[in-house]
Amino acid sequence: MKSTLSVAAVLASVASAAMFNGLSYNPKQLTTGECPTVDTVKDDLKVLSAYTNQVRIYSVNDCNQGEPVLRAMENTSWKVQLGLWVSEVEEVYEKDRDELIRLAGVFDFKKQVSAVIVGNEAIYREEQTSAQMAAKVKDVKAALAKVGLSSIPVTVSETWPYYDKTLIDAVDYVNVHAFPFWEGTKIEDAQDKMFGHIYDMQKLAGNKKVVVGETGWPDAGGNYEDAVPSLKNEHQYMKEFICRANLEKIEYIWFSAFDEAWKPVTNASDVETHWGILKGDKKPKFDSPMYDCSGFVPNSKPSDSSSADSEDSSEVENGSETGDGSDEHSGHGSGSKHSGHDDSEEGEVEDDSEEELGSEDGSESESESSGALSLSSLTFPVAAIVVAAASFF
Repeated sequence: MKSTLSVAAVLASVASAAMFNGLSYNPKQLTTGECPTVDTVKDDLKVLSAYTNQVRIYSVNDCNQGEPVLRAMENTSWKVQLGLWVSEVEEVYEKDRDELIRLAGVFDFKKQVSAVIVGNEAIYREEQTSAQMAAKVKDVKAALAKVGLSSIPVTVSETWPYYDKTLIDAVDYVNVHAFPFWEGTKIEDAQDKMFGHIYDMQKLAGNKKVVVGETGWPDAGGNYEDAVPSLKNEHQYMKEFICRANLEKIEYIWFSAFDEAWKPVTNASDVETHWGILKGDKKPKFDSPMYDCSGFVPNSKPSDSSSADSEDSSEVENGSETGDGSDEHSGHGSGSKHSGHDDSEEGEVEDDSEEELGSEDGSESESESSGALSLSSLTFPVAAIVVAAASFF
């Protein structure tokens, strides 16, 4: 019996090690971009249940996607991070906020909702200031408190150069985006580049938890400076990031669940449709388990982070994303973040099976600086960002 339990424990450990903390998910239909239904979301969750039990969406109002996602998750162990899209048009945010509160009266948020995320790189796109986003966090917290949901954490998703003290003070935890690919980083240097940004944010955040709200690597498309998209590089970055994040107990959302053929590709590098861990036909890109941390040895933790030493040499260009809020990876500011990724929902738009969606009611899987980080040495491909936003919708 002892031996059996030991083997079971090992198998459980291996299984959990091959899972993702969470996946970025756009419920729109993969080839057409049509709005989701409860059935299409259920089909997606059946596939994704082999890899995670938590997804992040970017808007509850765009395409009315909040309702089918929550409905599909009823009576399962699935968790969702609900996004509210924020742009320069205040009505977009207000509609998402109002839909959030409506949904709170219909669904069991305490069971299904792991966080509410206000905005997606709106500061990076120059559509909001950190003070405006902080005010929106306060607004959402107050609205949730009125319906007895003050226990649900509220945060903002923003690229690392734009997460300043004003924003950090407002949120329950820091939800930061960083994409070494969009910094033109060689795959060999991507692990250190990424964790340098994380360590910088941890110093700046003080006692608040830092979560990676988005990171990933594309498997196809054009090179971005020294960053080369390929299956091999996507897999290497996945393993190095996730294994190190697990060791350091850093929570994350991987970008993304599926390749999405409907997204535009006319951005800084034509990679927007290639960020998923699963292809457009919902088949996995990698054998199971997708990554194996056995024998993984992380690079040594640097005494000084790499963020201030970013080697990007081009200057930041002014520009803003178009669309109601598509977080597309187009080089946006995570050091040139994926700035093109598309979570294309009005609240989300941006920018990778099993028979059951999840176990019924089962256990859940589970600085001293006062301002923003220096932007002087960063390069942000604005064109990519614009497409990213547009592709979310």
